[in-house]
Amino acid sequence: MSDACEDCLRRSWLLGQLSHLLEYQARDRQRLLALLGLSDGELIQAIAGRRREEIYERHQQFTLKDIGSSDGVETICRHRHGYPHALKDDGAPRMLYVAGPVQRLQELGTQPAVAVVGSRRATDYGMEMARSLAHGLAANGVVVTLGLSDGIAVAAQTGALEAKGKALTVMDRGLDVACPSRRRALYERTRSTGCAVVELPFGARPRRWCYTARERIVVGMAQLTIVVEADEEPSELLGARVAKALGRTVAAVPGRVTSPVSRGTHALLMEGAALVRGPEDALELLDKRDTPHRMTGALKANRLEPRLKATLEQVGAGRDTPAKLTAGSADAGEVLLTLSELELMGLLTRGDGGRYVPRASLADGAPL
Repeated sequence: MSDACEDCLRRSWLLGQLSHLLEYQARDRQRLLALLGLSDGELIQAIAGRRREEIYERHQQFTLKDIGSSDGVETICRHRHGYPHALKDDGAPRMLYVAGPVQRLQELGTQPAVAVVGSRRATDYGMEMARSLAHGLAANGVVVTLGLSDGIAVAAQTGALEAKGKALTVMDRGLDVACPSRRRALYERTRSTGCAVVELPFGARPRRWCYTARERIVVGMAQLTIVVEADEEPSELLGARVAKALGRTVAAVPGRVTSPVSRGTHALLMEGAALVRGPEDALELLDKRDTPHRMTGALKANRLEPRLKATLEQVGAGRDTPAKLTAGSADAGEVLLTLSELELMGLLTRGDGGRYVPRASLADGAPL
């Protein structure tokens, strides 16, 4: 089903035709974003080279038959009622292919949204923070937007779905092109309760430039972008830079000072990004204080009996193995029992090498 006009469908077709040429622009992300803001004719003129006349002629001869179809996929463009208002700036996509359906996308576009972004090489700490953050936001009616990729994005998507909330995932390929098997189940779950969207036509294969194009939609749909873990590489801070350029609020989760994937988030904090320790901080940034009366992980943590809370605080401070916790005169059996209780309560999980990771920030809960 199509609710996109012919001109906008032609634009998507053109991006597919120019995909291999846009790939040459992938390293210069600012130039790439500028190119995506050009009109069709300007874009052909800028990068088509020797194929300029050929592509321009085919562009003029475009018909709706040049666009394929796929079951369960609809389209909508900026000229139709219900297109997300957040995506109407000059550099935003002209249209979207939507799996899940268009009416749901229209509903999500009217709700508060937070983009959760970060490294694809995330640590267990970052993965758990992203999961718990997205879980808390989704449980409070906030739409979580993300790209379907490894690391922070997958953890955030898992958390949002665990809370039975709404997630909007942005793809880097045509919706008829299969995503990696390790992400397929998440994609199908998101499609059934939220939406998966992309501006690329059917058959478009993922390329490096598609990552940048995807990220501008992820953060463009959200009022707040939170970077959970990121190195200082431009690719890992792309979401934050694009969000800042769009005038959106940027926040970051503090990490371990010794971790390479915390260098980018700490740099953002030093530049003035808002500090986010958990869902409550993010909700306050959204000015959404009428949260439901539910027991979040952080509130559970602050209502613990002293021995459990003390152990949880020690794990959060870096004493995250039984050996570290029992150093000195501590009773090993009591420590192991306490760790097991905290796991059963959902406040601890196992990370790399058997280390323990808190599933909520103690700073987020209400005081005792």
